[in-house]
Amino acid sequence: MNNQNRISTWYNMSAIRVAASTLGVLVGLAGIEHGFFEMLQGNVIPSSIWIDAIGPEQRIWENATETAITVVPNFFWTGVLAMIFGLFVTIWAILFIDRKYGARILLLLSIILWLVGGGYGPVFFTIFATITATRINKPLTWWNRRLSLGVRDFLVKLWPWSVLMLVITFWAGVEIAIFGYPLLWFVNADLTYGIQWIFGILSLGLMFIVILSAITYEIRNKSNSLDTTTS
Repeated sequence: MNNQNRISTWYNMSAIRVAASTLGVLVGLAGIEHGFFEMLQGNVIPSSIWIDAIGPEQRIWENATETAITVVPNFFWTGVLAMIFGLFVTIWAILFIDRKYGARILLLLSIILWLVGGGYGPVFFTIFATITATRINKPLTWWNRRLSLGVRDFLVKLWPWSVLMLVITFWAGVEIAIFGYPLLWFVNADLTYGIQWIFGILSLGLMFIVILSAITYEIRNKSNSLDTTTS
């Protein structure tokens, strides 16, 4: 495939694939970030399956913990595996999510990532990335019938800006979770922790908006294509 064909492929990529890939990439990169801090804790045996990805010696502020689970009885190797499977999830979400078993393999890799310290925060992103991936290049009849023209007109205007807002909000929440700053310059730790949760909730809300705006964008494009064909 030459460069011109590659550019054409990326330009014409379906909005639904972009949405699914974005969610998958966020899961993978968050797993890598968790793994990095877990690895820093060294060859230490966790006291239970529930762990803090950021250990006491790595915390920049008191609420920087990032709860996760691991079936590996060693922080260092938990971190290594989280980074490896986080990378696998990221690559798969970018390059292979539209393959025949792309959604299933993404789900499998994400489950493994979750079991080896990748964090449980992005669990909803994994679920909806998988569901969204099953709709790549598939009919959207159900949505076409249930979304009114007014709702569709509103949602389609949010594409692709909703993707940008999701990415910014998600990583702003992660940055606050790790560093606490710049909020700690202005408010106390309890309020900072509360704002961090607000960013998490906003990320979930934006996730749904991204999916719905991608669906409506696809419906509009297919309708335009039919109109062009029949005219």
